Amino acid sequence: MSYRIFTISPGSTSTKCAVFEDSKLLFKENISHEPEVLKQFPTVNSQRPFRVGVVMAVLHTHGYQLRDMDAFAAYSGGLESTPGGIFPVNQKMLVDAMSGRIADHPAVLGSQIIGEFATALGKPAYVIDPPDVDELDDIARISGIRGVYRESHVHVLNQKEVARRMAAELGKRYDECNFIVCHVGGGLSIAAHCHGRMIDANDVVNGDGPMAPNRTGYVPLMPVVKMCYSGDYSLDDIKALITKNGGLKSLAGTDDIKKIKSMRDSGDKWAGLVYDAFAYNLGKYIGSYACVLQGKVDAIILTGGVSNDEEFVENIRKYTEWIAPVKAYGGDFEMEALAEGALRALRGEEELKEYTGVPVFSGFESDDPEEAAE
Repeated sequence: MSYRIFTISPGSTSTKCAVFEDSKLLFKENISHEPEVLKQFPTVNSQRPFRVGVVMAVLHTHGYQLRDMDAFAAYSGGLESTPGGIFPVNQKMLVDAMSGRIADHPAVLGSQIIGEFATALGKPAYVIDPPDVDELDDIARISGIRGVYRESHVHVLNQKEVARRMAAELGKRYDECNFIVCHVGGGLSIAAHCHGRMIDANDVVNGDGPMAPNRTGYVPLMPVVKMCYSGDYSLDDIKALITKNGGLKSLAGTDDIKKIKSMRDSGDKWAGLVYDAFAYNLGKYIGSYACVLQGKVDAIILTGGVSNDEEFVENIRKYTEWIAPVKAYGGDFEMEALAEGALRALRGEEELKEYTGVPVFSGFESDDPEEAAE
């Protein structure tokens, strides 16, 4: 029996959607939304009817109806931290996504939109490996400040998809392998995948890990603290520096890796140094994650847009191929990952998980003030 699956991923200024017949892509669209149009909506949740209408129009353009679908799958945020897996949309998930309490990003619309479709048609709806997945070992959470602990905010969906693809190439299951996976796009996430769990990872949201095209990653702390108290920067200025104006954009004035290479090739030595430092910085982190996996690494996997740059990939090989083979899957595979997850659910190949709204980590017992005083 074949299954037709509709997938969707709402982003800040676009909505991705696709239709699959089993694993075969029938169509994929990345629908752009004009900023001026989105400004008409006072909240993220109020965008939902607009995005549903746009998606429905695209679906009809390609000759499909919602009733043609056997299942719906979404990239969806705004949830409490949870292990990875396949989660049927339930009421608790919708309440958390709609509340805006955990996140106020259009990704919260994913579960809401497919939940609406599923309810109307009596078809299953799944959220698969949401961005709120946190599978860290407790030892990986500890930082040098009590009460400040690392959380996992990475490109979970794409990371786990390319890990599954690499495992298949090795003739193994994902949960039989150890990988270091690096998603290198506008943001950069890196995780140690140990037998199907991301036991250590950086925190893209809070400025941890390697520098990225437009995010700082980890930097020496005291100079940043001095910036914060200099009076020259507001809180929003510092947040913007860390999350969208840092990294290559701060160093070279652009987060476009192709432009930086062009600047280098035109004789800009600083641009050349920045380009080389980008791979050098990531290589150091890959080495540290090899330590996390105690040297037992089946492959180092690169994905995301920058991973289409063959020179960048070769630079990573230069630093890290002594650890394990380096494999690049350039671009992102969100839509494919959603379809494959829905297929595993429909075929009974993976046990479904219930979203409970109980976070997997909410601090250590030793953080209790009374206990700490004893």
